[in-house]
Amino acid sequence: IPSAEGAELHGEPFVLINESQKQQLESASYSSRYALVLFYEAGTQIDVPWAAQYITDNPCIRFISIDNKKRNIESSEIGPSVVVHTTVTFGSEHLDSDPAEVQQLILSHLERIVPSLPKPASIKCHKWRYSQVTKAVPNCPGQMILHTQPLLICGGDGFTHSNFDGCIDSAMSLAEAVKSHL
Repeated sequence: IPSAEGAELHGEPFVLINESQKQQLESASYSSRYALVLFYEAGTQIDVPWAAQYITDNPCIRFISIDNKKRNIESSEIGPSVVVHTTVTFGSEHLDSDPAEVQQLILSHLERIVPSLPKPASIKCHKWRYSQVTKAVPNCPGQMILHTQPLLICGGDGFTHSNFDGCIDSAMSLAEAVKSHL
C-alpha cells in the first residue's frame, strides 16, 4: 500500500493514506491462480465440441476455453489458442513453486482432460498472485475516497466482488463519488 510520507503537495506535507484507510485496504484478500495459454499455428484444428468448459472434478484445472471459438473469431491467418485457468487451491499451493514445474503440472492435467490437443507452437504460463477478491475492503461499498483536495478515489472489484457485476457496481459508486465532488 503506497505511502508518500515526507512528500509535499503545494508546499504542504502530504500523506497518501491514513492509518485507518491502510488497515481497511490491507484487510482485503484475494485468491491466487495460474493461467496457461497454448498458442497454435494458423490452420491448426482444436477438435473439441465446446468453446469453453468449466471443470469441477480436477484438483488443478478449473476452466478451459478455446479462445477463438469462445470469441467467435475464425481466422485463416491467426492460429487458435487454448486458455486454462487453475483452481484457487492449486494456485495457492503452488504460488512460490518453480514456474517451469507448475507449467508441466498443468499440462499433465490438461492432457488427461483433453487428450486430443495437438502440440502447441508456444506456451505462456502466467501467475496471478491477486486473482479474485475473496474478501472485499470492508465498509467501502464500491470505492474509497483517499483525499478530497486533490480528489483521489480508488475502486475496483476489491471493493465489491470479483465478477462483471462487481466491476459495474464499483464503477457506479466511483461515478457517484466523483459527481458529489464536482
